[in-house]
Amino acid sequence: MNDLTLLETIVIAIVEGLTEFLPVSSTGHMIITQGVLGVESTPFVKAFTVIIQFGAILSVVCLYWKRFFRLNPKPVPAGSTPLRRFLHKFDFYWKLLVAFIPAAIFGFLFSDKIDELLESVTVVAVMLILGGIFMLFTDRIFRDEAGRKTELTEAKAFRIGLFQCIAMIPGVSRSMATIVGGMAQKLSRKDAAEFSFFLAVPTMFAATAYKMLKLFLDEGGADVLRENLTALLVGNAVAFVVALVAIKFFIAFVTKYGFKAFGWYRIIVGALILILLLTGHSLTL
Repeated sequence: MNDLTLLETIVIAIVEGLTEFLPVSSTGHMIITQGVLGVESTPFVKAFTVIIQFGAILSVVCLYWKRFFRLNPKPVPAGSTPLRRFLHKFDFYWKLLVAFIPAAIFGFLFSDKIDELLESVTVVAVMLILGGIFMLFTDRIFRDEAGRKTELTEAKAFRIGLFQCIAMIPGVSRSMATIVGGMAQKLSRKDAAEFSFFLAVPTMFAATAYKMLKLFLDEGGADVLRENLTALLVGNAVAFVVALVAIKFFIAFVTKYGFKAFGWYRIIVGALILILLLTGHSLTL
């Protein structure tokens, strides 16, 4: 028996594709979407909301394929060691790995605690509101100077990776945390947003693979995956297409207007979740 209807699959995938790369918390939107649709939060549905991130990952690789499949064209600095020459050649991948390491370590160490926090819809709502308030002032705190280009060093990549760990608190938004982390390293809005997209690829791929493996190893998990294979394929395809549009929109919007509108939007969504909880609605993820 399928856990999701075709309509539910498409709606959830649209929400995932729209919100994954925007600084608005895809988790918060999943809670509202599942509540509105009346979807039961089964082990497969919980895994589905993570697994369809793979489609969103592919949208980043597709849009920025020249960045993902190109070695560093700059000449190697004179006097570099063999290791430095190697790392210089694979500079893009090396810095992504450096930025990914903190989340990999903290995610492994605190995975059970993170799952516990995900059970608290109130935490998600409060973090949405607090993050929204912060985003109202983000443009003032990190002024975006026209034409500014800052080199992304290994140390800066690692610090952005530390910011990403903040997003392990449900409702924070991985996109918001990494973009703020990038701007704190003096990257422009556009460069910070793009590196956030790039960093999502290894991070979300690891999360997707982990959820797939965990569900597969559970008793009867292989049968659940087989029965819901159509939902997974459709969900990833829809998330891929929608994420393509969302990324293009976000880069254009944030470069021109900044983050204030997203701050207000987060506050409204967080308040809506709290209102639904206070009026007796059952919301889960």
